Amino acid sequence: GRATLLRLAEAGATVVASDSDPVRLAEAVDAARYAHGGASVTGETVDLLDLDAARAWADRTEKEFGRVDGLIHLVGGWRGSKTFADAPLADWDTLHNLLIRTAQHTSLAFHDALLRSGKGRFVLISAGGAAKPTAGNAAYAAAKAAAEAWTLALADSFRKLGGEGAPSAAAAILVVKALVHDAMRAERPNAKFAGFTDVKELAEAITGLWDQPAQEVNGTRLWLTPKP
Repeated sequence: GRATLLRLAEAGATVVASDSDPVRLAEAVDAARYAHGGASVTGETVDLLDLDAARAWADRTEKEFGRVDGLIHLVGGWRGSKTFADAPLADWDTLHNLLIRTAQHTSLAFHDALLRSGKGRFVLISAGGAAKPTAGNAAYAAAKAAAEAWTLALADSFRKLGGEGAPSAAAAILVVKALVHDAMRAERPNAKFAGFTDVKELAEAITGLWDQPAQEVNGTRLWLTPKP
């Protein structure tokens, strides 16, 4: 999320960030402001597991800034097991909330605002494992696949509401294997991180979605890692 804040601030966007951790949020917002003096970057702690709270956040954001051009879902989380048989179903409960419920609530909350923008984008960050689940990643892969299906349904809504013309908003999925940043490389200098996507590359791909017509973006998967 931090790399995306920095890239959007660099591009001149007005950025409203959210995080469940107020300290982490403040650090990320301050870093983006410091790197790009004069950039409009603010933060708000929102419980994305509360649909009413998400809708109130969407309403406040549109009212304060006039429009909402994008919602980038960067909520992460991973649970896995050594084998399929010993996968704890409690992992599913956790991942359902982190990866699916937050995508549902944010997309429902911002759906109309993104349409009103005229150039709205909803962006889901997914994982290659959703297309090729492994035995020890059952809950994670299933949750990612469900979030993808939800996002594609959102894309269909944008398409249908566009009528005879092109949609005015788009929902897209960016697929990675895993993410890596400079601090991770410093901690593990001998690691290869094969197939990982650098967070700066992800941020660049996200920003680039506004350079393409909504019709070309809507309902697409952009692979930032080799397909499994």
